[in-house]
Amino acid sequence: MKLLRLKITDPAGFRSLPCGFEHHFRTEWNLQDELAKADHFAPFVCAGPNGSGKSNLLEALAAIFFQLEILRVRRSFLPEALQDETLDLSPISFELDYLIRVLPEYRSSNSPEWAKVHIWKNAGESVRFLWENQSDFGTDINEPFTSSHIDMLLPQYVLGYSSGENEILSLPFFKMRFVQFDEYYNALTQQLPYPGHPETRLAYLDNGFSQAILLCNLLFLDEDNLRPFREDVGIDALQEFRIIVRRSVGLRPEQLAAFASEDENQYQLPEDIVNSNPALQFHIDEQGSLHYRLNILHLLEGDERSSLMINALQRCATLSYVDDVTDTLILDYRINEATKQAFRENFDGSPLALFQAFQVLLALNLYVVSDTLKSDLYTSTSHYVSETVPTLASDERIMRFKHFYFRKIGVEKPMLLKELSDGEHQLLHSLGLCVLFRDTNCLLLLDEPETHFNPNWRASFITRLRQCLPDKRDVGQEMLITTHTPFLISDSKPDKVLVFSKDETSGVVSISHPDYNTLGASINKITMNTFGKHETIGGYAQSLLEDLRRRFEIGGEDREALITEIHQQLGDSVEKLLLINAILNQNVQDSEREQS
Repeated sequence: MKLLRLKITDPAGFRSLPCGFEHHFRTEWNLQDELAKADHFAPFVCAGPNGSGKSNLLEALAAIFFQLEILRVRRSFLPEALQDETLDLSPISFELDYLIRVLPEYRSSNSPEWAKVHIWKNAGESVRFLWENQSDFGTDINEPFTSSHIDMLLPQYVLGYSSGENEILSLPFFKMRFVQFDEYYNALTQQLPYPGHPETRLAYLDNGFSQAILLCNLLFLDEDNLRPFREDVGIDALQEFRIIVRRSVGLRPEQLAAFASEDENQYQLPEDIVNSNPALQFHIDEQGSLHYRLNILHLLEGDERSSLMINALQRCATLSYVDDVTDTLILDYRINEATKQAFRENFDGSPLALFQAFQVLLALNLYVVSDTLKSDLYTSTSHYVSETVPTLASDERIMRFKHFYFRKIGVEKPMLLKELSDGEHQLLHSLGLCVLFRDTNCLLLLDEPETHFNPNWRASFITRLRQCLPDKRDVGQEMLITTHTPFLISDSKPDKVLVFSKDETSGVVSISHPDYNTLGASINKITMNTFGKHETIGGYAQSLLEDLRRRFEIGGEDREALITEIHQQLGDSVEKLLLINAILNQNVQDSEREQS
């Protein structure tokens, strides 16, 4: 997709973006230039001081697509808190324009490759859309956002990632993760079919998905596509890993009501409810107490020929067995070419298909969250939502990875994934999610993905992104990155650099483009012009330098001795050179006065 324009028309604004805030991502000239030639992938780089509103732009897009996704998914499994047609989620009014690449199966011989989509919402009204250049579908300006065309109108995925504690960005995605869980749990309680992959398109790929992302890539990618992982981190080969799946969980008697018949006039005894749903079971302990259990994997299991994910994972395993005491399935994998081929055969040759299986299984770890807490979360605007969600002990989780060993270039023994540094984890995670979704039309919102990188990795990050997201005709990714790294700006054209500033009095955020050519600009120039940092040295060193400057300006000291002290205290820098030159020039001027 290609973003064109965002306008916030909510009278209350959105975070630091005021009512009337409007940003054009592309001019008509830039857009035509992009469409006319196969330009390399280039993200929008959002730069500016801390607290200048960079993340708020990403959050606004996430919040809008959350609203659109709520309208897209089947209302039959949406929680009651999100069923209200009149519910106004923030921002309650907005306008959003973008281009979406129309999939070949939806295009006629003479229809455009790109569709221009205009979506808007007024307070108290439904979201509406206009598909401007696709008259074949007969859309008009009054069409609500509920038609069968929705799947074509939206990006295939909206993906979020934050390296820090930015809960503002994660909140819409976090809500959608619970919607995904409710989708499965609703199917389980009502004995409905389940597709085996998330229905929802929003995904927040935080650190909990790091192992899943890397596993999928290492199992499916060839040598050439693994090059970014090998050249920077030194990943050589996946050695082994274990998947532990807890098959059943206990139920309180009152929880059985969710599995009862939908006929409100029909009262069912607990034993009738258990007997009517194959996912339920009960047993009596030695004290005679009755206990109920739910096979939470019931819709994910099958027989030997089934494509359901549990059986597919078992067919790929080197060894599998069930611990009857804990009702836990253990899957061990020793990796060789046969193992990789098994994964390709059981997951449609797609790392994304395997990842979506992991998504479903990992989402089941939310089973302990109460309906009351979920209801509060769905309408929350809190910055601290994740703190209210219980953190499970490892043996209480439905699904977890263990014994993830790989070989690293230059290291004799296999390493555990946890032995990597924060920067290595971050690079594998950010590049890995790009590789996973490179064959899709998606929007990626990455909040400071390079915070733990060394300078060399920061300098090559845009290059690595381009390697992971090569240009393909029928797909296209849009990406926004927030950063404080001048290297990302130096690898971007000015029209792809968004410089944020916030008025100290009003708090209003504004966005501008640099007034100089950023592509190939020096780090010093970018630091001075974009981040307002005119010194090239640290604050403590600057204070030492200023003290030496004051001593020179006061006079009365031996200047040669002062220059020697400057060399002894400070390393080479522009600021040091300027001070020494000022001292030497003063010596020349004094000498000239003496001669005259």
